[in-house]
Amino acid sequence: MNQYVTGTVIKELREKNKMTQLELSEQLGVSDKTVSKWETAKGYPDITLLEPIAEAFRISVTELISGTPIQNANVSANMLKSKFYVCPVCGNIIHSMGEAAIHCHGVQLMPLEAEQTDEHHMVFIERVEDEYYVRIDHTMTKEHFISFMAAAGSGDIQMVKLYPEASAEARFKIRGVRRIFFYCNRDGLFSIDPVKGIDDRENGYDDSKERRELEKAAEMLFG
Repeated sequence: MNQYVTGTVIKELREKNKMTQLELSEQLGVSDKTVSKWETAKGYPDITLLEPIAEAFRISVTELISGTPIQNANVSANMLKSKFYVCPVCGNIIHSMGEAAIHCHGVQLMPLEAEQTDEHHMVFIERVEDEYYVRIDHTMTKEHFISFMAAAGSGDIQMVKLYPEASAEARFKIRGVRRIFFYCNRDGLFSIDPVKGIDDRENGYDDSKERRELEKAAEMLFG
């Protein structure tokens, strides 16, 4: 039972909200001795009390269960600080403008940490009128593929869902874009500055010769 909420979490939240055990017990309709038992691991709250406990601490049930209350001081967060979550069970993609407690298929999802692109995840970016044409040199099989691409600026974000056995490419309006993100189902989240992707092709990856050869081949294939 202690897997869904622990006495330690209840005590920390109670003290953070400057509540006594008696004050919490009165809100929940239990005795203060009951609250004391929870906090000393001599008992656990009934599952029917999860929602009332969460309401008492002004958090969600998900936050209560995870033991990590979320506080976003800036609800209009910069989109460049976006968080991406991917469910390992179903592949569901969740985007958040700030910290969040997110579960999918019973799994608590952690925000992905974006890595710089490398020689195994080469990105080719071109300006085509008012758009960025982004292509990733990557397999797109059912077992190994790029799941999505996103272009973020400070005020908005554009996302494109990609699918196995299709092309790993997308077009984004250039307006304000300062970061390109993409997710590999095996290797995780990557990002690149679109200007660097266009102007720094010689130094963008460890093996610039291999990159030039790939670009030459890409020009032949894609015109």
